[in-house]
Amino acid sequence: MDDCEYEVRISDPGEVAASLPHLLGFRPEESVVIIGLGGPSGGRVGLTVRADIPPPRHAAPLATALARGVVTDEPAAVLIVVVSEASDEPGFPSGPDLPHRGLVHALVGTLAAEDIPVRDVLLVRRGRWWSYDCPHPCCDPAAGTLLPEGVSELEVASVATGQVVAQSREELEARLDSLDRVDRETVRAACLAMAGARSARAQEAGWGVVEREAWRAIEQAVHQRRADALVAAPSLRPTELAEIVWGLLNSTLRDRALGLALGNDAAAAEALWTECTRRAPFQLAAAPATLLAVSAWLRGDGAMANVALERALDSDEGYGLAQLLRGALGACMHPAELRAMVATTLDRLDDVRPAG
Repeated sequence: MDDCEYEVRISDPGEVAASLPHLLGFRPEESVVIIGLGGPSGGRVGLTVRADIPPPRHAAPLATALARGVVTDEPAAVLIVVVSEASDEPGFPSGPDLPHRGLVHALVGTLAAEDIPVRDVLLVRRGRWWSYDCPHPCCDPAAGTLLPEGVSELEVASVATGQVVAQSREELEARLDSLDRVDRETVRAACLAMAGARSARAQEAGWGVVEREAWRAIEQAVHQRRADALVAAPSLRPTELAEIVWGLLNSTLRDRALGLALGNDAAAAEALWTECTRRAPFQLAAAPATLLAVSAWLRGDGAMANVALERALDSDEGYGLAQLLRGALGACMHPAELRAMVATTLDRLDDVRPAG
């Protein structure tokens, strides 16, 4: 299940339907999306949750899971959007009916049981949209309304946050895949060598020195990726990347790195975590992928946060922080709550960090 949040007002259902890629971060296919609505006028687009359209027998469990997620944002109402290229279903006695009516019924009933009004239920298909509840000829199965063209307020908002819409969720996943076989082998060798070098350095100067050197490597890499840097940051050399990913195995350094998502270096840190996740050996990807998930989540990109957390747990299924965040994301924790949680973690680090 993917989620994200934008605080943008949209009054036209067709505009919402056309804006789904910017709400989710990718162009959904065969999906059901629930969009929370709030604000004084009830037109603010809030928390959005998405899932693949399930087989009919799984409609009720999915409806329960989606409702459990969206209710955490306490919406005034919701809009349901079904994205599907499925053909019309036989309907009696009135003729063909829009597809996935059983799923729609399960969703509406489950949300009603949670006292969440459903503003409308839309189908998006072949560049058009329909309302499941509309009695007018424009919503006949063979008709539909063309999706609006032009730049919406939501698209402007997504560009402002730096979001780049992917053509599919698979494309989001591919952004974290290294396609350079030579680089993968070189980085793997550097990481193997770094393990021995770190141990030797610790025996010589102590683990405290090793940790401080690893943190300086992280700070330097982030500094190089700042928007105001005079020169575009080059890719990390294999030894540089190895020092950073090995350093992040230290939970104290990793938690300290979480704080980079809260300040002016958030974008630079996210660029660093993306590169480390993409290029690190799979067994060492859990920490940078988890940091990437936090960075993406805090700027409202729930889709990338989900993809990054999946990468972290694929790397290490027992990785505690990723498991914790996966549960919080599944419960649709608000980005502001995550920000507060990271700030609390940093406060604890300050309390235990030795003076000097």
